[in-house]
Order: sequence, then C-alpha cells, then structure tokens
Amino acid sequence: RGTSKAVTDWLTTQSKQFRTEITHVVIDPSAAYAAAVTTELLANATLVVDHFHLIKLANDAVTGVRRRVTFDAHGRRGRKQDPEWANRRRLLTARERLSDRSFAKMWNALIDNDPTSEILTAYIAKEELRALLACAREDADDSEVRRRLYRFYTWCADANIPELTRLAATIETWWPAILAFVHTGLTNARTEGYNRLVKQVKRVACGFRNTENSRRRIRFHCTRAQRANNQQFHC
Repeated sequence: RGTSKAVTDWLTTQSKQFRTEITHVVIDPSAAYAAAVTTELLANATLVVDHFHLIKLANDAVTGVRRRVTFDAHGRRGRKQDPEWANRRRLLTARERLSDRSFAKMWNALIDNDPTSEILTAYIAKEELRALLACAREDADDSEVRRRLYRFYTWCADANIPELTRLAATIETWWPAILAFVHTGLTNARTEGYNRLVKQVKRVACGFRNTENSRRRIRFHCTRAQRANNQQFHC
C-alpha cells in the first residue's frame, strides 16, 4: 500500500497479451499508482483519474476552509451554535440535491456570519469543479471543457485561499488523466462499492479463521443485488 511495487509485481505475473490489451486504467490521484501504470508494462494504457476522488479533494478543501475560518474567529473547533458548523453537510452536498429552501438557509447563514466569505468561496470552487467533471456525462465538446476549466482556475486564483490554491494545483498536475475521464466517463465506482462491502463483511465477522468461508461470505454479499433481480425476474 502506498507504493507501486505491489502493482508492478502483479502486472509482471500477467501475460504480455493481457497487458497489451489494457487500454485504460482508472486510479485515484496517487503518484505511486501512476508510476506503476506508466511503466513499459502497460504501454498501451491511458491513465484516467476517477472523478469520485477529485470531488473528495474538493470537499476536503471546503471542510479545511470552514474549520480554519471557525478557528480564526473563535479560537476553537466548530460547535452546533456556529452557522458554518450547522451547515457543514449542506456545504458538501451537490447543489442540485439541495432544495431551494435548504440552499437559501445555508447561503444566508454564511453571508451573515462569515465576514471573510471564504467558506462560500470554497463552496463555489467545489461546484465549479463539479460542473467541469459533469462534461463527461453531458457529452460536452472540447471548447466547453476548456471554458469550464478556465472558470475553475480563475475562481481559485482570484480567491487567493491556500486550500483552493492547492486544489487547483492538484487539478493542473493531473489534468491529462482528468481530461481522459471527461472524454471516456470511466470510473471505479463499482469496484469501490465492492471494496466497501468486503470491509463490512470483515468488520462484522470479527475475524474469519477459515479463508474459504470468508470468500464465500464476501461473494454472497457482493452478489446480493444480482440475486434479488434474478428472483424478481423468475417471479
């Protein structure tokens, strides 16, 4: 974990035909994983950054700004009486998932109680990045992609907020792989979902002693949705 050795070792054990047939590899923005993919072992593969991890980086930036603003103002962490803390979940929620009433409640509370306006500035930066990544499902042309990228960069640069500067720098570093996502829409969402189920099974089991039983339980949970669909079809 954290190095490219495990990935390269596994790739080395695969046949040359298997490796040459891989056209795209979806990863989180990790230099270690990228180093493994960009070796000669996967000469035909295009690197793609999963947009889920990019949204998480943006959400982390929003949370970082919120916590810093609160500490600068009060010398402590956020509490339930602080409007920015009370709206912390709304700040991380996609705009289209908020009702107009809920959005207005968040917006007005932060306008009235954050004299720096940094929290809402970070929120807007997050939404600008989401709009950029949405080009993948909207089948936007390259000119629209460039326009949204420029809007995101300009907003972060004008804000002059450390967390947004780091976010914009990360997007710039990984832009070729991000653009590959915009063009292909490829994601690791299904794999990440299975990984979550595996972790849940391991946590509930409190430690399996029989490896085969562990594998059976994991397969059972990972195919639950498929079994439900098959049962409904037969009924």
